[in-house]
Amino acid sequence: MSSDITTVACPTCGKPVVWGEQSPFRPFCCKRCQLIDLGEWAAEEKRIASSNDLSDSEEWSEREP
Repeated sequence: MSSDITTVACPTCGKPVVWGEQSPFRPFCCKRCQLIDLGEWAAEEKRIASSNDLSDSEEWSEREP
């Protein structure tokens, strides 16, 4: 059995995080960093790009026709 410990950098602050049961917020180092990231997604500061994205000039509606 290998005793290699995998660590990753927290996406928010960059601190090293052990990838295992002892790090319940992985890949984040703590709940605070996890919530900062969630807030950025909720505020649409982060998004997953798509080739089907509408440009700002195109009209769209969430209403049903």
